[in-house]
Amino acid sequence: MDEPLVFVVDDEPAMLDVMTFALETQGFRCEVFRSAEPAWTALSRQRPELVVLDVMLPGMSGLTLCTRIRATTDVPVMLVTAKGEPAERIAGFEADAEDYVVKPFHPRELALRAQRLVRRRTTTQQILTEFGVLRVETGTDAVLGTVRMTLTGNEYKVLAALLAEPNETIGFRELLIAGWGEADRLGGREMIKTAVYRLRHKLDSAVPQSGRVIESVRGSGYLLRAAEH
Repeated sequence: MDEPLVFVVDDEPAMLDVMTFALETQGFRCEVFRSAEPAWTALSRQRPELVVLDVMLPGMSGLTLCTRIRATTDVPVMLVTAKGEPAERIAGFEADAEDYVVKPFHPRELALRAQRLVRRRTTTQQILTEFGVLRVETGTDAVLGTVRMTLTGNEYKVLAALLAEPNETIGFRELLIAGWGEADRLGGREMIKTAVYRLRHKLDSAVPQSGRVIESVRGSGYLLRAAEH
């Protein structure tokens, strides 16, 4: 099996050395970048299995690059930062990052987290479910009627979880597990709300007013109801 490719983006040479050594020790192949712009350009010609991305970068910020990546691909992003305050973590998850690691960290922890993200991506790409005229296909595609939508990885997994149990309330904890693989995360509800907001917007863009099929159940979670036609 080919070694999974990881893009590692950090402007500190010493940190790049630490991260690449840790990842390569666990069987990854790394391509390194000192800023966001060349990493973004490289994504147009090659798709890695994971992007490990420093938040504080010269020029384009890591958060901006993360948002771009997640809006256009299903490649998971792990943010790395020296700032561990709740507001910083929430900003990272609102940018739709799958994971968030605070410096200083143990190199093996970084590598094991990377393995988990790559493994999770592989297993979730096989989801296939549908509900009426709305269906989720393999990869990160969804189809509403005849309109195809491209979802981010987390949007895709949250929608698939809702589709799997239509007309049933799916709790925040279950949605966190489905979308991010963990039941307890700082800022977890905000992450889910952001994913649902984006899903509703994409559904409305495909078919006006269709976003309302995802209903909020106050204090509990969300459910999917049949669209009216």
